Amino acid sequence: MALLESGEMYLETILILSQKGGGVRSIDVSEYMGFSKPSVSRAVGLLKEGGYITVNDLGHIQLTEAGLEVAERIYERHTTLTDVLERLGVDAETASEDACKLEHYISAASFQAIKDYMDRLPPKA
Repeated sequence: MALLESGEMYLETILILSQKGGGVRSIDVSEYMGFSKPSVSRAVGLLKEGGYITVNDLGHIQLTEAGLEVAERIYERHTTLTDVLERLGVDAETASEDACKLEHYISAASFQAIKDYMDRLPPKA
């Protein structure tokens, strides 16, 4: 199953929520993303069919190995691109919103070049 931008966003959200502790449920994803419960339910079903998540009897969502790989890749892109934009003087909210758009479309080669460049910079103050 080819994963679209929206699927990547759901996986990233599940990762973020799971890092906060406790089980992640569809309602948590719905509230975090501001999407309707039916939209999230449909997405959860598609991600489950695609092998990216599992859902236990209590409704807790867990990332599979494949889902975790995608979520971590997208989250790394998001945090790195946000950092780049903030260092360029973009306010934090705009930087995060723009990074969210860029993270799904930037090539692996371009992202790696950005990461390599950022690794050479001194840490943020």
